[in-house]
Amino acid sequence: MSELIKKQLKDTKTHMDKAIEFLDSELTKVRAGKASPAMLEGVYVDYYGTATPLSQVGTVNSPDARTLVIQPWEKTMLGPIEKAIIESNLSLNPQNDGQIIRINVPPLTEERRRDLVKRVKAEAEGGKVTIRNLRKDANEKIKKLKTEGVSEDDIKVGEGEVQKLTDSYIIKVDQLAETKEKDIMTV
Repeated sequence: MSELIKKQLKDTKTHMDKAIEFLDSELTKVRAGKASPAMLEGVYVDYYGTATPLSQVGTVNSPDARTLVIQPWEKTMLGPIEKAIIESNLSLNPQNDGQIIRINVPPLTEERRRDLVKRVKAEAEGGKVTIRNLRKDANEKIKKLKTEGVSEDDIKVGEGEVQKLTDSYIIKVDQLAETKEKDIMTV
C-alpha cells in the first residue's frame, strides 16, 4: 500500500476518534438519574453581555446523587445563572438562597427515561452519520491519489481499509449508546 494511502487512513482514523470523543461528551450530558456536574456543561450564562459556560462563572459540585450545588464567583451572577438553568430545557428547578444555587435532581420517571433513550439513539445516529461522511471524504481523497501515480490496486485496498475502519467505529458508536441506554434504564 502506498504511503499516501497510509497517511489518508491515519488522518481518517484521527477524525473518527474525534467523532467518538464528541459523541461520548454529548452522551455524558444526557442525564442518567444521578446528579452530575456534566449535566450543566451545555448551559451558557449571560456574563456582562457575553454567553459564557457555567463552569467559567462558578464551581459546580454534586454533594450527593440527587443534588447539584453552584457556587458563583460573583454574587451578582446568582440571577443570571438561575435564569440560564431555567432556560436550558433540562427540566431542572434551581433554588437560589442568596449565596449558592441548589438544584434537586428529581428521580427519572419511566416516560422521561424513554425520552432520554430516544435522545441517546438520535445522538448515536448523528455519530454514525459523521463516521459515514468521514468514510466518503476519505474514499474521495483516495480516488484522487490516482492522479499522483497510485495504482488502482492500492486504491481498492485503501478503500477496503477505510470500510474496515468505518465498520469498527460504527460498532464503537453502538457500544457507547448501548452502555448509556442501560445506565438510563437502570432504576
